[in-house]
Amino acid sequence: MSHHPCYSMAALCATGGIVGFARTRSVPSLVAGVGVASMYGFAGYLIKENKDYGHETAVAASAILAGAMLPRAFKSGFKKPVPAALSVISLAAGAYYVKKVIEYA
Repeated sequence: MSHHPCYSMAALCATGGIVGFARTRSVPSLVAGVGVASMYGFAGYLIKENKDYGHETAVAASAILAGAMLPRAFKSGFKKPVPAALSVISLAAGAYYVKKVIEYA
């Protein structure tokens, strides 16, 4: 069941990247959104198939997303909803998957 958050995060990131591109023609938003979504999707696949490094891949994707969104959220004073929400969600997902890594160690 721990693959479901990965797939949810993959959908969220892909949607965010596509919407960011559609609104502002920002190619970096599209590339970053689809890239992080791919990492989450691959992590979900690894977890679902009981393969190695699935949870670790999810932690890495969460760290990348948090690393990109936290500075933007702090810069706006958490007044812009998208960076603030993605920061909180990525930290929550990262904490969940760090817990899973520790459980399986």
